[in-house]
Amino acid sequence: MSMSLMRNIVLGIAFAVAVMLPGVSYAQFDAASLARNQRNGQGVNQGMGFGANQGLAGQSDMMGMEGQEGMEGEVADSTDTGRKKRPRRPLESYYFSDTVRALRNWKWHVDRDYNRVNIEPLDTTLQDWRIDYVFYRKGVGDMALGGLGQSSQPINWFERRQDKDFTFARSYDAYTVRLDNVPFYNAKTPLTNATYLESGQKRYREEHFELVHSQNINPSTSANVSFKSRGTMGQYDWQRTRNSVVSLAVAHTGKRYSLHAAYMHNNISARENGGAVGKWAVADTVFEMPSGVPMRLASSQAENKYRNNGVFVKQAYAIPLQRVTEYDFSLADLSAVYIGHQFEYNRWSKCYSDIRATYTNQRGEHDADGGYIPTEHSYYEDWFINPTTTRDSISETIISNRVFVQLQPWKRDGAISTIDGGIGVDLHTYSYLNLKDYPRGRLTRDKRTSWYVYGSTGGMIKRYANWGADVKFYPSGYRGGDLSVGGNITLRAFINERPLILSGKFRQELRTPGYWQENLFSNHYVWFNSFNKESETRFEVNFSVPSIALELGVWQGVLNNTIYYGADSRPQQHSGTISLTSLYARKDFRIAGFHLDHRALVQITSNESVLPVPTFSAFLSYYYEFWVKRDVLRVQIGFDGRYNTSYYAQGYNPALSVFYNQREVKVGNYPYIDAFVAAKWKRMRILLKYQHVNMNLFGNGEYFQAALYPLNPRMFKLGISWSWYD
Repeated sequence: MSMSLMRNIVLGIAFAVAVMLPGVSYAQFDAASLARNQRNGQGVNQGMGFGANQGLAGQSDMMGMEGQEGMEGEVADSTDTGRKKRPRRPLESYYFSDTVRALRNWKWHVDRDYNRVNIEPLDTTLQDWRIDYVFYRKGVGDMALGGLGQSSQPINWFERRQDKDFTFARSYDAYTVRLDNVPFYNAKTPLTNATYLESGQKRYREEHFELVHSQNINPSTSANVSFKSRGTMGQYDWQRTRNSVVSLAVAHTGKRYSLHAAYMHNNISARENGGAVGKWAVADTVFEMPSGVPMRLASSQAENKYRNNGVFVKQAYAIPLQRVTEYDFSLADLSAVYIGHQFEYNRWSKCYSDIRATYTNQRGEHDADGGYIPTEHSYYEDWFINPTTTRDSISETIISNRVFVQLQPWKRDGAISTIDGGIGVDLHTYSYLNLKDYPRGRLTRDKRTSWYVYGSTGGMIKRYANWGADVKFYPSGYRGGDLSVGGNITLRAFINERPLILSGKFRQELRTPGYWQENLFSNHYVWFNSFNKESETRFEVNFSVPSIALELGVWQGVLNNTIYYGADSRPQQHSGTISLTSLYARKDFRIAGFHLDHRALVQITSNESVLPVPTFSAFLSYYYEFWVKRDVLRVQIGFDGRYNTSYYAQGYNPALSVFYNQREVKVGNYPYIDAFVAAKWKRMRILLKYQHVNMNLFGNGEYFQAALYPLNPRMFKLGISWSWYD
């Protein structure tokens, strides 16, 4: 990252902070108790119990939030100065329970479909700090192309997004900011976090820079700005990648009126080398430096550029159905109706470019004596538009409007807590080069409109159970006939106040094929397909005991008319039924200061040629954690390891930005091990990491996850993350 860019980033953040109203330190208490104490003439610190307003189901669980740095509850200053203090206004919002209100800082995401939020703690611990690749943090991680910022997809098939909106950017889900993951914060005091990690020599460096600032305007209103830049100069030839994301968000979560608004920008530039010419180029260690490994598209100067701009505004207004007194700071315990509207604008564009060039595989064939014969190849077989250069541009714009009504018959934590319903319309505009418009030198714009209705209901029975059901149906338009029906239930039992949690989910979907799976005209690929709707039924059962760090999960999926990309990278549809079963287990052991963390995944597919997945995948983390100085400096020293069995992993096509099925190259059966030292000194986190420490020591030398795309070789990493708040 250049100094000029760093300077511009710092100046931009400083300006954003300057225009925000000054933050105030707010003492957050249970609103009803505060009102009661004021009415009775008691001090604000007297009689402050929690639990009167539980808010949404599951907020009281908030596992792992209590006791973390930066999230402690605050106590009002009780020092008698002789000056009469004006009572501070509490957070008046039904979104947050008393348990959440007691935290110093927290963040949440907006539910895309319903008038709900998903709360999570701030990441200030050492738990996942050592896992610097974000696509490795969930479950057993992703199948990745190699370096930071590059394409990936979850190894667990059930964790992959199945919607059909602009699938060309799907492989960058780990990095992009979207409506469902843009963060909102509530900070009693202004919060700033800066993170920087780098690795390797300057010529091959990986960099991760992140800056977040959040500030409350009042207890119910907050604003935040976030900037992230991740990428690599490339250990291998023509591998440079840079991802940058910016989000600006404002939230007002009042007693009656709520507003969530955000602007999102994603910018991705990726040089595409097409992977190694063969496994031998990596496994046999013929080349001393990774930069010397011959790559299939390096001489073609292939490159992808993605741009995304998105805006959404979601607002709701509450109409109470019961009398509201001056002591009711929340409507969570009252019957009410919420009326709302959501607007979304999202535009993605992709531009792929290259020049015509061939590559040589020095071990392409064998002669009669068993020696190697070099062979020359072209990555792409077809050049439909220009025989020497490529510049393919496509874009997709979505404008969505929806109105909704949420009925709260009794209270937010009742057996039937909410009944939701709404209607919406999606306007899609697809832009691409079409053969009929090519002579006129302009793009084809195809507009498709879809109408839908949706609804849900759910509730909870004290702390022992919560349930929900939802349905979404498209009666007309482009996606007419699409249907999604689902349900979930969670049961809790307690042994010595330690929860045992059993949950189940069901989902049945009927969905229209993706537009780009049926329509595409480019320099290398042309197709106009007519596919049937895909059908998917999935079940999920999960059992967890948080107190002993145990989690067991089972997924079962039945798929019909599955659309996939075949060996020629063109979309195909399987007419039969495919069954997929996944078994997941997580168990962490702690013996004194030793931590033994295990995650394992077993996947069984009835058709490996259509749904290729490794039979077994695992992530293991063994480390020793100790205090150097109590409550000041804490250190972790250990190893992380990843492994999956050998299988025909998918390849990656740069022109299409999709993973395709292949049956020529098997990858896997290689342990990839990192050694690390992680430390937390007050509010600073430090990381020292030696990645791929086992390179050339053991294993088969074929360190691939996607076909012919090698993972990074051995390298050293240094990282620091620092949070500032009062």
